[in-house]
Amino acid sequence: MQKAEKVLDIIGDRGKRKVPLYRIYRLLYNKELYLIAYKNIYANNGAMTKGVTDETVDGMSIAKIDRIIDQLKKETYRFSPVRRMYIKKKGSKKQRPLGLPSWSDKLLQEVIRLILNIYFDPQFSNASHGFRSNRGCHTALDSIRAKNGWKSVKWFVEGDIRDCFGSIDHGVLLGILTEKVKDNRFMRLMKHFLECGYMEEWKYNVTLSGCPQGSILSPLLSNLYMDKFDQFMEKHILPVYNCGGRRAENKTYKALNNQMKRHMRHQDWKIVKELNKQRQSMPSKDAFDPAFRRLYYIRYADDWLLGVSGPMQDAIKIKEQIRTFLVSELKLTLSEEKTLITHAKTEKARFLGYDIHVLHQDTKHDKRGQRSINGVIGFRVPDEKMKDKAREYKQKGKPIHRKERTINSDFDIIAQYQSEFRGFAQYYLLAYNAHQLHGLKRTMELSLARTLANKFKTTVNKIFKSYKTTRETEGQSYKVLQTEVKREGKKPLVAYFGGFKLGYKKDAVIVDALPTGKVFSIKSQLIDRLMNDTCELCGSSENIEMHHVNKLKDLESNGRKEKPEWMKRMMAMRRKTLAVCLECHTNIHSGKYDGKRFVSANVG
Repeated sequence: MQKAEKVLDIIGDRGKRKVPLYRIYRLLYNKELYLIAYKNIYANNGAMTKGVTDETVDGMSIAKIDRIIDQLKKETYRFSPVRRMYIKKKGSKKQRPLGLPSWSDKLLQEVIRLILNIYFDPQFSNASHGFRSNRGCHTALDSIRAKNGWKSVKWFVEGDIRDCFGSIDHGVLLGILTEKVKDNRFMRLMKHFLECGYMEEWKYNVTLSGCPQGSILSPLLSNLYMDKFDQFMEKHILPVYNCGGRRAENKTYKALNNQMKRHMRHQDWKIVKELNKQRQSMPSKDAFDPAFRRLYYIRYADDWLLGVSGPMQDAIKIKEQIRTFLVSELKLTLSEEKTLITHAKTEKARFLGYDIHVLHQDTKHDKRGQRSINGVIGFRVPDEKMKDKAREYKQKGKPIHRKERTINSDFDIIAQYQSEFRGFAQYYLLAYNAHQLHGLKRTMELSLARTLANKFKTTVNKIFKSYKTTRETEGQSYKVLQTEVKREGKKPLVAYFGGFKLGYKKDAVIVDALPTGKVFSIKSQLIDRLMNDTCELCGSSENIEMHHVNKLKDLESNGRKEKPEWMKRMMAMRRKTLAVCLECHTNIHSGKYDGKRFVSANVG
């Protein structure tokens, strides 16, 4: 059996050369791939979440990998139906369906994702930014406003596909896969995955279409599906609407320019000044040059945006061409109410949470007489986004305390507020009005102070006096609310609220939380401990599996005065995992483990 790293390197090379894949089903027998998959996903939030069975990451073992591989060899492995739950959509009262697979299915899905992702990712379009390594919302936005980005845009077309993930046609998706993956056994397995169904209120439902949201494979498969749309745009639409080398000169502008030169020779400076004012009020190029057209395209998951430099009729025609292609080729439907044509200068398009428009500066009101921002794409934090976020910390229009957080320590309360504010603020630092986030910061700061005041039964003024301090960041001083947790022999843990600049940041780039670079090494302490075949409690070398907990903090605050040995061991190692034998693991879960001996079930 070849090393996993070498196997994936070969597949990646074939992907770069766009050479088809053959006999990849047998790669699913490689045990190292499952160890890499385990290392990649064991810390995910959903790893301890149950699907339709009680199986989670807790109890992971080499024996479990062997059972999956054995079933695959016999072609008897079947994906279990996912447990369906619903989560609220952001900014909407509607709910989004979410599928929760069993742990074994997650593990196998991650192995398949490792293989397919390293092969297909190099082949995806540069216009695709969602669910890809080293790409994300900010890289998509940055490509719009970059130096060589979108210019002379007159119209935006905001694209939205109705229930994109839920409408993916299985036949079309499997057909796309078959174009590059020449392996019938693998394709049968993928068909079983897509048709595994879901359980809702303990009733089984078949899945005739769609790619289950919540599964590890869904982002990759949806990108694979939408790549057909990217190819259509790049091969059939963009070439047609990108024509002409440069815009023709504005004849009126050129005439004024010649007059200015003539009067400058005669030193008629008053007339030159008047002519210059007229010249600055108009573009130097012909904005309606029929021989010049530009079309720009960007996509993030199922959201896409077009920038049209041309008449509105072009935008309408392109929208109809896209609608026809999606229905006929991908069996998807454009959302009429959300697919909008927006005038770039007088209106704002909404993309990835930003308001996007073309900046224009009226020289009549510009003291400097400059037009430096004319035609430049500008990003803005939508007012309702800031208001909606502030509303989470207000009641009747005023900042309030968060009662549910008062059970936590002051360190945890401050850290949580900071995490929530920093995440929101840093996402919007590409906006030219990012300085307006100071209002949200003040609201959250007052809510934080009132939460601490409620916890310690004191006043807000006393909280500010106790926690307020100055913090240096990148050569600047900021007033923050800060607390420390002292540790013997170590640096204190510090939590603070604020402490970073709120303003437009040109290089504010945040990528999706996906693995980057070479993620297929099995070198890690987690894998070493599992492969060591030794119980970290009793020293046994039989039936070793991993015990997992959600958070170490839960162990430290579980209320037990005398903590059992396994808890002490995990807290001492500062790890959420413990390699144990089956006997120790069973006793841990039944509450019978007591040090290195076992309490008899008959003890009264």
